[in-house]
Amino acid sequence: MAELVGGVGVPHDPGFPELVAREGPRSDVATRFGEIAAELEAMRPDALVVFTADHMNTFFLDNLPLFSVGVADRTTGPNDGTPALPRYDVPVAEGLAAHVRERGIAAGFDLALTQEFAVDHSVLVPLHFLTPAMRIPIVPLFIAGIAPPLPTARRCFALGELVRDAVASWREPARVAVLASGSLCLDVGGSKAPGTKLSGCPDPAWAAQIARRLERGETRELLAEATDERIRASGNVSGELLNWIALLGAIGERKPSLATAVPAEGQAFVAWRAR
Repeated sequence: MAELVGGVGVPHDPGFPELVAREGPRSDVATRFGEIAAELEAMRPDALVVFTADHMNTFFLDNLPLFSVGVADRTTGPNDGTPALPRYDVPVAEGLAAHVRERGIAAGFDLALTQEFAVDHSVLVPLHFLTPAMRIPIVPLFIAGIAPPLPTARRCFALGELVRDAVASWREPARVAVLASGSLCLDVGGSKAPGTKLSGCPDPAWAAQIARRLERGETRELLAEATDERIRASGNVSGELLNWIALLGAIGERKPSLATAVPAEGQAFVAWRAR
């Protein structure tokens, strides 16, 4: 039987690969990703479920499911021209992905299916730093956290619980980890971006509050606070927090093994070990 062995959460700023290429492996960003990569390696996963918010590159307004599972043998990307990010061919855990979707539909989740798809920086920036050899097959699980109306935090948490149950019921002897990709607080090109910047965290205090909840394992408190109004007030891309909340549903209420918060940037680098 499969088992869920832990999870990690990281941001996916599309400027990170270029920044690290310029500043080198001792830069703050490279160091933070390196710490999370070590945690993920210690979990020894055979597959990685990725909770991600597509940025209108894989999906668009004419076809934008709230929740969708990528079921294929491989995917490619980036499909958005992220600077300094190589072109990747990424294996997909097709059997596990299909199983998650089947279990989800049986549990009342209308999980959409995508079979011919590429992925953008929201998937590939984390993988670029955490598993650059692309040897760990992924299950892409897309949450529509960019264009309102957004799914609720509690529904995303329940989605994470579904993933946990689906992993536990999968008959393959696999170690499965989960990944949340995204910022805690972010506005890109909108009216809330701080100062004269094109993008940034409009509410570092909210990002710091989320980070404290994550560090203390205060999941129920975060669920109560992460209302639609609160999320949307903190930036037009702040729905990426829902990826983190789905991860919390998967790993359960536990304190992380590693947590580094960068509230001024609306970011955090966190790992949880279940085994």
